[in-house]
Amino acid sequence: MEPTQPSEDLILTQPSPTPELGDPEDPGDEGADGSDTVVLRLYPCIPEPGIPETDGSTSSLQGSCLKHSTTLTNRQRGNEVSALPATLDSLSIHQLAAQGELSQLKEHLRKGDNLVNKPDERGFTPLIWASAFGEIETVRFLLEWGADPHILAKERESALSLASMGGYTDIVGLLLERDVDINIYDWNGGTPLLYAVRGNHVKCVEALLARGADLTTEADSGYTPMDLAVALGYRKVQQVIESHILKLFQSNLGPDDPE
Repeated sequence: MEPTQPSEDLILTQPSPTPELGDPEDPGDEGADGSDTVVLRLYPCIPEPGIPETDGSTSSLQGSCLKHSTTLTNRQRGNEVSALPATLDSLSIHQLAAQGELSQLKEHLRKGDNLVNKPDERGFTPLIWASAFGEIETVRFLLEWGADPHILAKERESALSLASMGGYTDIVGLLLERDVDINIYDWNGGTPLLYAVRGNHVKCVEALLARGADLTTEADSGYTPMDLAVALGYRKVQQVIESHILKLFQSNLGPDDPE
């Protein structure tokens, strides 16, 4: 029996304070502030023709769910100056973290206590935003400053899940070093491994499996990580999972077991 697809998808928006529910076939209506919204799905959709599989070296938020201000960082623009100081001053600590504006972020953190773990209206901390957008230097700084990587947002979103969803393997590694729950699930039924598979992030899948991610966990849609990989035709991810299963099987064979 085929698993039932969920009728609604979770969309997380910034700075809008409440989650929206969107049509999975809708490419993500452009937000009122002109920024783009992309949708998180935990059931397979047929990949578009001509789109090659990713090897995990490129990290994108395809199939993800985050939106933030259109102000770009210096690195993103390729310019020496990313925005006027007045524009940066108007951004929240969460937007600064998402955009990797470290200088301004440090100024905010010096203004008061407990800002490093301050949640926004959906429970996202600066660390969660930085992890979601692949800002590794910001993630490293926030962790050193005392950011708690175990905090969950209101829908149980975690820094690890969102980093996995984006395929940010280096950030995933940093968070796992802090003993976060590798199998943490959100209200979508998603785990870091499921999101990494859904995004076709091969290296991220490898890293999570190497650290003991559970292959048997199912999303609310009923799909396991292997189910998703097969349904989406992600052959490299399938090979990684199959290789991992084989290693587990071989490691469980005792010296007296037949080969």
